[in-house]
Amino acid sequence: MPWSWAEERLAAAHDYWIATVRPDGRPHLMPVWAVWHDSSLWFSCSGKSRKTANLRASSRCSVSTDNPIEPVVVEGVAELIVQVDILRVILDIENEKYSTSYTMDLLDPAVNACFRVEPVWAFGLAAGDFTGSPTRWTFD
Repeated sequence: MPWSWAEERLAAAHDYWIATVRPDGRPHLMPVWAVWHDSSLWFSCSGKSRKTANLRASSRCSVSTDNPIEPVVVEGVAELIVQVDILRVILDIENEKYSTSYTMDLLDPAVNACFRVEPVWAFGLAAGDFTGSPTRWTFD
């Protein structure tokens, strides 16, 4: 399948599942809202959350869309974003996607964390073509 197929699903998903690793090696899986922008997945969470602690210790993670019929799974490295001009752009995109009106308080780097996950590897599958559709994409 073309990468555009995966990007459409990454952009359209409402919820995403992010998998991180605790410092002791145990997995941690949580749902998040996110936006697909500029070839990356962007999400925010509390600066004191388990996700944030895990990603600060090891930035590698996996993220999956919420549709089990046509899932897209992305593996990548989460980068903590603190530049206010970038955070404003992401907040505007998130507010538009989710029909919310959050303010910059939501992405205040002093309290919360915003991460950008650029894919290193991705996988997609269309249930309608279970044996012919599985596709893996790799990125430099």
